[in-house]
Amino acid sequence: FFFKQKTAYEIYQCDWSSDVCSSDLYVFRDENQKKLINTWIKEKSIPHLLLSGSPGVGKTTLAKILLNEIGVEEYDILEINASRTNGVEEVRDLITNFVSMIPFGPFKAVMLDEADYLSHNAQAALRGVMEEYHETARFILTCNLPQKIMPAIHSRCQTFHIQTVDQTEFTARIATILISEETEFDLDVLDTFVKVTYPDLRKCINLVQQNVQDKKLINPNKEDAGQGDWKVAMVNLFKERKILEARKLICSSARPEEIGGIIRWLYDNADLFGKDDETIDQAILIIKQGLIDHSIIIDPEINLSAILIKLSRLVK
Repeated sequence: FFFKQKTAYEIYQCDWSSDVCSSDLYVFRDENQKKLINTWIKEKSIPHLLLSGSPGVGKTTLAKILLNEIGVEEYDILEINASRTNGVEEVRDLITNFVSMIPFGPFKAVMLDEADYLSHNAQAALRGVMEEYHETARFILTCNLPQKIMPAIHSRCQTFHIQTVDQTEFTARIATILISEETEFDLDVLDTFVKVTYPDLRKCINLVQQNVQDKKLINPNKEDAGQGDWKVAMVNLFKERKILEARKLICSSARPEEIGGIIRWLYDNADLFGKDDETIDQAILIIKQGLIDHSIIIDPEINLSAILIKLSRLVK
């Protein structure tokens, strides 16, 4: 489900009139998924869709490609970010006013990004609008957590889950982009950026772009560190087995709400603390207990420090 190398940077910025926004540039999970998308494009019609998957895997881009290939007029498309517009009155009034107008083309299309942020009442209102205007409007919802979408909306949509690929394939995609852009890179440096961002391809592309100088991918200097760059330094410290320094960096840089994600990151990269199966298993057990403690300990920084102290004892 990633994009062909020559337009990999541009595809994330595609607009409704761009030639880049094309199904020919989208690499699908499997042939069945590709055939289904091509059938919708050939028939110039789509059902209501619920696109789910991790951040950055291409949900919104797939929605834009579909509407672009079908030929839905730009004036017939309403985009809403539900993380910012999620109240029942906002959703009902904004969407109803839009879909009640006669479309320029075959139908109106409403794109609701991050629909799992919609309140229960807002989802109930949306369900009614979807039912009332099902002949002249199509709804495409994207979400990270489909279980937060009420069953009544699930039943009105065709669910389309976009899976992440393994880390090796993820790395290969980024490397392909760099090669196509004639950018020099070291595999170890690239691996650092991958470990920071996986499975969010969009975030990885953006972070890599920020750290390309004179056609070469570099690790950011500490004095030039921007948002997210401290995580690059964190990964490098873990690779160098400098757990104490990594712990100090995390505790001084991470916001409290980020710590749960860091614990998950430790699990995804448990091989940083040992290469043999027994050591990795021990690391996972430490992280699992730390995750349990995370929900009951008042100060998450103290808990994270304790996890890292235990993990450091595994490093030989």
